[in-house]
Amino acid sequence: MIKNIAVIGSGTMGNGIAHVFAQHGYQVALIDVNAQALEKAIATITKNVDRQIAKGSLTEGDKTKLLAGIKTYIKLEDGVKQADLVIEAATENVTIKLEIFKQLDAVCDANTILASNTSSISITKIASVTKRADKVIGMHFMNPVPVMKLVEVIRGYTTSDEVTNLIMQTSKDLGKAPVEVNDYPGFVANRILMPMINEAIYTLYENVAGVSEIDTVMKLGMAHPMGPLQLADFIGLDVCLNILNVLYSGFGNPKYAPCPLLVNMVTAGSLGIKSGKGFYEYTAGNKDLIVAERFRKTVMSY
Repeated sequence: MIKNIAVIGSGTMGNGIAHVFAQHGYQVALIDVNAQALEKAIATITKNVDRQIAKGSLTEGDKTKLLAGIKTYIKLEDGVKQADLVIEAATENVTIKLEIFKQLDAVCDANTILASNTSSISITKIASVTKRADKVIGMHFMNPVPVMKLVEVIRGYTTSDEVTNLIMQTSKDLGKAPVEVNDYPGFVANRILMPMINEAIYTLYENVAGVSEIDTVMKLGMAHPMGPLQLADFIGLDVCLNILNVLYSGFGNPKYAPCPLLVNMVTAGSLGIKSGKGFYEYTAGNKDLIVAERFRKTVMSY
């Protein structure tokens, strides 16, 4: 039975995962090497809980219990001591993730389940650096975690049925809708989503249409809640590039090759919302989308 959770990484995904587990009565250790990042995470969780209270889905009493259920740690070994389940939510970088799992395998109890929130990196590869490959699994939550129902539960090559079933049930206990998938590049969500985003970037790159035009077609024509270029900004263009590189490397198929425009934007530091500029510009306190200066011009006349 899972009661104590440790979450590694207090960014957008990490604090969202901590929020959801604490909301459902689990004891959560939120771990990050940066103390300021942890402070920011707790502030974000508090703000999101206040939104839930305003909507009537939580009470002030629920807020008190939820926040009391989250403890923050800077040292990994201190935070994972009591954990039945550790969920890694660090940046989407295979080197960083492998190092974290090596450390976790060394300091966690032998029965602790190790999960990764990776959106594309092989669970089998992550498990290979541990001595508990049967207890390593993927839990790919969707952003924003407190709102989105889906969890991709990814089985590595040697992940046991027992661990898979337990994580599926735990996800359901959080009010989520888990979907079990096998361990191939991009799993299901990003294997389908990222080529669509990449094709939208190619459509802009080849001057077929402008940013707002491409997003409008997908919103009004395909009933998407936001266009693919806005979504790319929301995800982070660096994250999109990393996932496409995983797909391209994993399958060796040129259809997954990242658009040169995406590569240039990431190299230049235009990463979307996190940097203040991607395909759109973002200013503090202003939720209106402004097409970035570079992309103001629409299709050329022929």
